Amino acid sequence: MKLEHSKKKLLGMYERMSLIRKYEECIYFLFLEGIMPGSIHQSTGQEACAVGMLYDLKTDDYVASTHRPAGHCLAKGVTLQSMMCEMFGKEEGCCHGKGGAMHTGDINVGVIPSNAIVGGNLPIAAGIALSCKLQKTNQVVVCFMGDGATNEGAFHESLNAAAVWKLPVIYVCENNLYSATTSIKMTTNIDNPAADRACAYGMESEIADGNDVLAVNAAAARAIKRARSGKGPTVIELKTYRRVGHSRNDACGYRPSKEQDLWFARDPLMLFRDYLLKNDVSTEKTLDAIDNRIEQEVEAAVEYAQNADEPPESSALLDIFWKGGQI
Repeated sequence: MKLEHSKKKLLGMYERMSLIRKYEECIYFLFLEGIMPGSIHQSTGQEACAVGMLYDLKTDDYVASTHRPAGHCLAKGVTLQSMMCEMFGKEEGCCHGKGGAMHTGDINVGVIPSNAIVGGNLPIAAGIALSCKLQKTNQVVVCFMGDGATNEGAFHESLNAAAVWKLPVIYVCENNLYSATTSIKMTTNIDNPAADRACAYGMESEIADGNDVLAVNAAAARAIKRARSGKGPTVIELKTYRRVGHSRNDACGYRPSKEQDLWFARDPLMLFRDYLLKNDVSTEKTLDAIDNRIEQEVEAAVEYAQNADEPPESSALLDIFWKGGQI
């Protein structure tokens, strides 16, 4: 069977998915043990969405994330060490310790510090895309949202503006079936809350298996090509499932056990691992070595972050106002 991608790319995608999984598993226990401050909203189980969508973007392309940003940040290139320092509120954090789990990002790799307001990042993404179009930079903006954001006014306003102006923006709905603890079936009368609404604004849309990184990557490639060629925005709805609660205090008692069993059997990391093995892309030994190396890197990042410097008091009044200049 002929592979559509190089072995280097396939292993690179696996490595990023493994990194996201091990990073989030690590910080989950750090929070439970009271070692790490604040709270978290994990994307465990949604690694294929982040990696598939972002793997082929250029460094200067933009990503606008949500209150569940860790996977997006790591997939786009925010460093593990700066992410971990941010979790501990340290000066070397990607946002100098001021953002925490819900406000990570690094403009140097195109990641706009994430926005925890549901749907709040959609108009921002449209504005950035408008800037890219006016300046003719050929950059693309990928904007993530959850299924709950599709019922916000910002969703409709942003899609309408993006369609009218043919903006180079890709709106990606990670539909994990729940808006916090509420089933999307209780809040909409349509099966695909993002994709089914795109046609109302004359926008292209796709629905893809969010647990299949290659299916996500294929949809991403089509949308990126469309955006760069001046053909305007795309809505991509990814069907996926988070393997954890909405936040660290959520035991998921509202989710049917049969539903969980069905989705847990389709773990995106394990599905992709099986693909790599069945298609002779890699061996168990090689993949285990990747996982073990990443686990060691995560542990080293924790140790580094714990011993890193606290932000100086003089930094409290910095980063409050944007002083101008290009992003």
